[in-house]
Amino acid sequence: MPTSPYQRVAAEIRRRIAVGDWPPGHQLPSQAALAIDLGVSIAEARRGMAVLRQAGELEGTPRTRLRVAHPPAVRTLLDPDAPWPYAKGDGAIGTCRASVDLASRLDVRRGTHLSWELVECLDPDLRPSHLVTTWWAGARPTSWDRSVAEARLHQLTAHEAERLGLAAGLYAWCIMRTRLRPDGTPAEVADLVLPADRWRVRLA
Repeated sequence: MPTSPYQRVAAEIRRRIAVGDWPPGHQLPSQAALAIDLGVSIAEARRGMAVLRQAGELEGTPRTRLRVAHPPAVRTLLDPDAPWPYAKGDGAIGTCRASVDLASRLDVRRGTHLSWELVECLDPDLRPSHLVTTWWAGARPTSWDRSVAEARLHQLTAHEAERLGLAAGLYAWCIMRTRLRPDGTPAEVADLVLPADRWRVRLA
């Protein structure tokens, strides 16, 4: 039986979801309204909601009202180089200097001037599916011979979590993809960040 106020908040939200009062996609009341409704402080309401967001039961960013999460549709990634068949959301572009890791992956000197692009891939219902960040040196390649990839588990950064509407620290797959020229040198590299509760990875 929950004893602390924030645990009671989390339990009551779960109860309302379970009985169908708050179905998937339902927007929760504000922290202040929920605190009044449940007779707790705003801080305790915030903490109880944060527990459920961390668990993936609520979704949304800190700047928006939280919603009841939809059960995740689990996909299997077979080809990290396949084009994304659905819409893309807000993206970003920029430049940076090659870190030790990027320099090694791109086979350039550390500090080399690089360009980068972040793409937010969306599900058919227009919710964020995953993120793809690509880096390259010089002119962006328009063709390549083949690509290789490896997968590792990764905890979402605050920036990634905000983009995906999830909580920082949740586990995701990070697929490190390298597109290679015919001579075997890297043309560009990318990180695909896929929430682990929505994706399975099966690389050839």
